[in-house]
Amino acid sequence: MQNQQGQTHQNMHTGNIPQQMNHGGHEVLDVSEVLSGAIGTMDQYTMLRQHVKDQELLGILDRQYQFMQQEYNTTVDCFKTGQDPAVPTQSYKMTQNNDFVYGLQPSQPKKPVQSVGELTDECVSGMMLGAIKSSASMKTMAAMETTNPVVRRVLADSIPNCIEMAYEISLYQNKHHYYQVPQFAAGDMQQMVNAYAPANGQQMQMPNNNMTH
Repeated sequence: MQNQQGQTHQNMHTGNIPQQMNHGGHEVLDVSEVLSGAIGTMDQYTMLRQHVKDQELLGILDRQYQFMQQEYNTTVDCFKTGQDPAVPTQSYKMTQNNDFVYGLQPSQPKKPVQSVGELTDECVSGMMLGAIKSSASMKTMAAMETTNPVVRRVLADSIPNCIEMAYEISLYQNKHHYYQVPQFAAGDMQQMVNAYAPANGQQMQMPNNNMTH
């Protein structure tokens, strides 16, 4: 049976593969984990929402939740059918600027809270960031084991969205001094930045195995 790319897929034991069954075993397990993880992240956002105090963080949470919900539906769609989803993968656009503030300032040591009443915007944003980073890892691993070309593309295209959402949260945290970013001393940084040179662009030469007698 041919898919929309014109490729024929067969199982050596059962013959032609219906489009909705065009998935490898490893892929099925990995995508199932991705989808379960997506549900877990959205459920976590739902539970955390009531503890958010800052309206800016609330806006980020709600906007990311809506985006994740559509992306989840797109992944479910192509996973069930093996074909292009009705709604293609979108690109997440964050609202934060790209200005990180570098340097450390004194702060209280972090420790686990003892009750939900102690949850702060710092705690909430930290859990959001952790969930998104975990999702990026799962999608990356799954995409590399996915045999269905459509599902692979949907997973691969969704990874930059995880990166963008994580970056947005980290920028929010940095602005509120929850996520402090140290830097190397200027001399050390200069040495590290200049530690690499461009490749020369020449074609790799193959060894000559022809021996002259």
